[in-house]
Amino acid sequence: MLSISLKSTGIKNQQRAPHQLIHRDKYMIIIKAGGGRGINWEGICQDLVEILEKDRVILVHGANARRDEIASKLAVPTKTVTSPSGISSVYTDKTAMEVFLMTYAGLVNKSIVAMLHNYGINAVGLSGVDGKLWEAKPKKDILIKEGNRVKVLKGNLTGRVERINTDLISLLVDNGYLPVICPPAISHENEILNTDNDWAVAVMAEALEIKRIISLFEAPGLLSDPDDEKSLVTHIEKARIDDYLTFARKRMKKKVLGAKRALDAGVETIYWGDGRRKNPIKALLAGEGTVIS
Repeated sequence: MLSISLKSTGIKNQQRAPHQLIHRDKYMIIIKAGGGRGINWEGICQDLVEILEKDRVILVHGANARRDEIASKLAVPTKTVTSPSGISSVYTDKTAMEVFLMTYAGLVNKSIVAMLHNYGINAVGLSGVDGKLWEAKPKKDILIKEGNRVKVLKGNLTGRVERINTDLISLLVDNGYLPVICPPAISHENEILNTDNDWAVAVMAEALEIKRIISLFEAPGLLSDPDDEKSLVTHIEKARIDDYLTFARKRMKKKVLGAKRALDAGVETIYWGDGRRKNPIKALLAGEGTVIS
């Protein structure tokens, strides 16, 4: 569970001046951290202090554990549905969207931003709605499978990101800020929509010509046996990414599809690995996870 104190940690503030430009010769990377309870945010912040010295970073995060916890407390539990092809997703109606906004864009996003500031990192928290950062095409009617039946589920407030406000991201990173981004997105008609983080990251990588994506979640990487954490697939040739859909279950299928979208768009290397480790980003860049290249 994400548990962040808003009090100072006593770490010396080493922030850049708000308008100190970042050198354009630095690479830009996307770091995506899942929303599971076990993600080590202290470790992520520690790693970012060093990484930001040599790279420009966009941080994208989830918040599913806190969303589900708060939804349960409010007696509106999260509803998960499965497509005919076996991909699971969250059904988002008006009530679910209210809980989503409370947790993703509110509680979790701002808690992460506060923690980053405690480490001297000049973070700015945004949802995909702000500045039309993530513009999505709505998909209100979806096919779901219940038992042996396939039916249409209507009124779903979800969509797939199609357009990125690159000017806003560039404005922030070029002036020394770390964008901390989460769903939801906004439609072309200005309706708030839940969206898939992995797909949004791939579209963002294409729009910004980013070559590296780091993805942290609650597993060592892609597992050939999802029930055995020792069955880590250490390397995937990007031309064979489709072959690994066989090993993916539930949410992992979306990660594979998002990776394929990113690779097709020109991303050169994707790192998947364990966000629960002591220094999760460093470990992943050292090859302790799944590398797709």
